[in-house]
Amino acid sequence: MMRVRKNPISFCLSLLSTADLSQACASRIRFHSGIVACLLRSAAGDQSLGSTRSLHNAGANQLHASHIMDDDVVDDKTSLLEPAVCSDYGQDQRIWSSYENCKIDVGKQIFCNTSLNMKNIVAVGFDMDYTLAQYKSDTFETLAYYGTIRKLVDDLGYPPELLDWSFDWKYMVKGLVLDKKRGNILKMDRHKYIKIAHHGFREMSKSDKIATYGNTLIRNPFDEPDYALIDTLFSLAQAYLFAQLVDFKDLNPKKVPLRNYDYSQIYEDVRAAVSLCHRDGTLKQVVAKDPGKYINEDPSILTTLKIIRDSGRATFLVTNSLWDYTNVVMNFLCGCQASNGNSPCYNDWLENFDIVITGSSKPSFFYEDNRANLFEVEPETGMLVNTDNGIPNPQIGNISPKLPPKRRKKGCRIFQGGSVGHLHKLLSIESSSQVLYVGDHIYGDILQSKKVLGWRTMLVVPELEREVKLLWESRDTCCKELRLLRRKRDFIEDKIHHVQWSLKFEDVNAEEKLKFSSELKKLESQLVQVCLSHQQTQQKYHQKFHIVWGQLMKTGYQNSRFAHQVERFACLYTSHVSNLSLYSPDKYYRPNEDFLPHEFDNNVLWNIEPESVQPSLRLERELSTMGNMHI
Repeated sequence: MMRVRKNPISFCLSLLSTADLSQACASRIRFHSGIVACLLRSAAGDQSLGSTRSLHNAGANQLHASHIMDDDVVDDKTSLLEPAVCSDYGQDQRIWSSYENCKIDVGKQIFCNTSLNMKNIVAVGFDMDYTLAQYKSDTFETLAYYGTIRKLVDDLGYPPELLDWSFDWKYMVKGLVLDKKRGNILKMDRHKYIKIAHHGFREMSKSDKIATYGNTLIRNPFDEPDYALIDTLFSLAQAYLFAQLVDFKDLNPKKVPLRNYDYSQIYEDVRAAVSLCHRDGTLKQVVAKDPGKYINEDPSILTTLKIIRDSGRATFLVTNSLWDYTNVVMNFLCGCQASNGNSPCYNDWLENFDIVITGSSKPSFFYEDNRANLFEVEPETGMLVNTDNGIPNPQIGNISPKLPPKRRKKGCRIFQGGSVGHLHKLLSIESSSQVLYVGDHIYGDILQSKKVLGWRTMLVVPELEREVKLLWESRDTCCKELRLLRRKRDFIEDKIHHVQWSLKFEDVNAEEKLKFSSELKKLESQLVQVCLSHQQTQQKYHQKFHIVWGQLMKTGYQNSRFAHQVERFACLYTSHVSNLSLYSPDKYYRPNEDFLPHEFDNNVLWNIEPESVQPSLRLERELSTMGNMHI
C-alpha cells in the first residue's frame, strides 16, 4: 500500500468556476475564511472598503487553496494560503485585511519613535493640505512662485524683470534654515552645527562658515526672529525666491526698492507677498478650477478613513483652509467633482468624518486658553451660525435667510474657528493621549499638538518614500564602504599619534628614529588617501539623494536638525496617510531599541566577523588591502 504524504497539495481554483464545484468536492477544500471573504466581496463588486480591494485582473483572478486528504491533520495556526505579494503603491495597493504574511514595501512603511498602542486611541484626526491632499510640487509650487513674484512687482515695487525669472522646484528641501540678516541658507545637524551653507546660490567655504558662525562666545540658537525655518513644502518656493533675490541684490544693489533694504527686509517682503496670494485667493481659486493639475489622486484615502471608522474610532479634520476650498479638495480626493470644474457636486466625503473644523488658525488652535469663537457651517450655503461650544445660539426675531434644518448621514458637523477645547467637548475626549493627529507641518501640526496637548502624533513626509528606497538600495555598497573608511581613518590617526609620541618622548636611537620617521610618512600618506576617498564617497552618496543638500534626514553621518525634530515630536512618521491602510487599526507600534555609541559599536560594528577575530586585527587586514603598508 502506498502511503500518501500528509502535506497539503496546493492548487488554484478560478473565481469564475467556484459556483460549479460539487458539494462533495467543496467539502474536501478548506479556505482561509477571512481572505476568501475579502476576495469574493471584491470579485462581487463590494465597494464598502474601497476599490483597492479589486483583484489584479480577470486573467489572474486565482484563488489559492489546499486539498486536504482524509487522513491529514491540519494545524489551525498554519495558513493554507500561499503568502500574497504586495503590489506597487497607487496601482493595486492591498489593505492590511486583504491578505496575510505580506511584506510592506519599504517606502510605504510606518516608522515608530515612541510606543503607540492603537487600541488606546479613540479619535484620529487629520490635517488636509499636504497631508490628505498631496500637492504636485512641479505645478503647485510653480504656481505659488509666480504668484508671489507678481505680488512683489505689482504691490511692493520690485523691478519688472523679476517676471522673467524661472523656478527650479527640485532645488530646495525641507529642514533648511534661512539667515534673514545675512542672506544665507543653512543645513545643520541635530546639534545645530552648520554642515552646508550657501549665500544665495553660492556655496560658502569652510573658512567662511567658521568666520560667520563659529567665532562667537554665546551659542547661536538659530531660531526666530533672525532665522526662518523651512519645515513645510509650502515654504520651498519662497526659500528659492529669497535666494534669487539675495543674488539679485548683490549684483544689482540699486534696483531694489528705494528704501534701506537689507536681506531681512527682502525676506519679509517675500513673506508678505506669499500672504497676499493666500488672502486674495489667487492660489486656491486656480487650484479649485482644476484640482487634478495640482493635487495627486489617491483612492486609498477613502479606504484608510473607512478602516479607521469601521474599527470604532471617531475621525476628524482640522485645517486652516476655509470651507469652500476644503469642500473642493475633499470632493476631488473622493472622486467627485462637478462637470464645469468650478464647484463640488456632493458632500458624500463628510460621511467619513465626525467633526470637520475649517479656518482653525493652527497652531494657535492647539492652545487651551484660545478664546476664538466657534461657528457652525451650513455646507449648502457656506453660512456661519454662532455657537456656544458647538450648540447653535438661538436667533432673535425673524432673521433671513433661514438655514434649512438638515442633518447629514452619520451626523458629521462642520465648524469654523474655535479651539482644541471645543473639539475635545464635541468628541467627548477624556484624555489627550487618546487622540492621534496626522499632519505634515512639524511646527504647526506636530510640535504643538504633542508638546502642548500631549496628543499622539504622526508626521507625513512625502519625500521619505524616495529617501528610504535609496537607503535600502545603498545598504550593501555605499553605507558599508563609508563605515569601513571611517574606521580606517580613525585607526590610522591613532597609529600616527602613537608614532609621533614615540619620536617626541621615548628614548630611541638614530636607527629607530629613521624607522619611525619612515613609517610616519607612510601613515600620513595613507591618511590623506583614506580621507580623500571618504570625502569623495560621502559626497557621491549624499548627491544620490539631492545634488546640493544631500539626505533629508542626515548631514554627513549625523542626524539633521529636521530629523531631530521628527524624532522628538512625531510618535510615528511615514510617507503617505494611506499607508495606515496597510496596518491593522489595532496595531501596537513599537520603536527599535535605542543604542548609545558604546552599545552600537559592540552590537553592530564588531559583529561583522566572528568574535574570534579581534577588531584591531581585522582593521590591520582591511588596511593592508589599500596598499602594501605594513602596520
